Amino acid sequence: MNSVFQGKSFLKEIDFTKAELEYLIDFAIHLKALKQKNIPHHYLAGKNIALLFEKTSTRTRSAFTTAAIDLGAHPEYLGKNDIQLGKKESVADTAKVLGSMFDGIEFRGFSQKNVESLAKYSGVPVWNGLTDEWHPTQMIADFMTIKEIFGKTAGLTVAYVGDGRNNMANSLLVTGAILGVNVQIVTPESLAPSAEIQSLAKQKAAESGAELVITSDITAGVQGVDVVYTDVWVSMGEESEYEARIKLLQPYQVNQALMDQAGSHAIFLHCLPAFHDLNTEVAQEIQAKYGLTEMEVTDEVFNAPYAHQFQQAENRMHSIKAIMAATLGNLFIPKV
Repeated sequence: MNSVFQGKSFLKEIDFTKAELEYLIDFAIHLKALKQKNIPHHYLAGKNIALLFEKTSTRTRSAFTTAAIDLGAHPEYLGKNDIQLGKKESVADTAKVLGSMFDGIEFRGFSQKNVESLAKYSGVPVWNGLTDEWHPTQMIADFMTIKEIFGKTAGLTVAYVGDGRNNMANSLLVTGAILGVNVQIVTPESLAPSAEIQSLAKQKAAESGAELVITSDITAGVQGVDVVYTDVWVSMGEESEYEARIKLLQPYQVNQALMDQAGSHAIFLHCLPAFHDLNTEVAQEIQAKYGLTEMEVTDEVFNAPYAHQFQQAENRMHSIKAIMAATLGNLFIPKV
């Protein structure tokens, strides 16, 4: 079967070329059109997919489940209380067992090493639904959304504002560098991406022509950009950090004044969930402790016509569908 993707795992963006990532983005747009026209696309009929979740999830779990079903596959959810991954059974042993029963495995958890081990020992494609280091399925959805709105990705400028050393900042910096998208990480110096991540991104930017900027200067970081992107200030497992992060990141809140600096054509993106109002228990606790009614983004920006986070959220399903079909569907995909 002539396919550059067949049997390949999707663990981190750096494993793929610019052309391959662009193919997945375009394929996702195509599958979205099929879905909207109600045209069946059962590329994975008869396949069984294991969904391993160490971390809870709304979009990733929903996207993998609906994508698998649309492709004709059967998804089986295995939460952290359902399997013994690394506790009573090694990741390698678990991988061998699951690989003998399932045709593909999704993993969402903490350790990138674990998702790499699953791919190494299972013998089936493994898809990274998020680790502490990378969030590659999110990237296909994000750049798909950008392409839908602007008609292209290369040459655009994305400003990521907030915690610059989490998986989202890492993935945006490296994926943008591969795709020829300029990425500006706007973050306090103490939260800048690691030297290792910056070095990886610079190597890819040298090939694509992308310009990368890491800055603590908000005005310089967002002036005239095409996309303003933010994420929560505290990632899963870091809840004790709230007070320190709020102090550091309050000036980096995405509000209308910040969006005005980006310009009238700029769009807003957020991988969600977002703390933009008081309609969650966590937001209410934060308000009681620190007096904040909004965190990384204001309600005004979140509900503005230029905010596309729900289009982006829907695109998680279409992009995950493209990744699963390309790597497991025996499709004819010549060298891209």
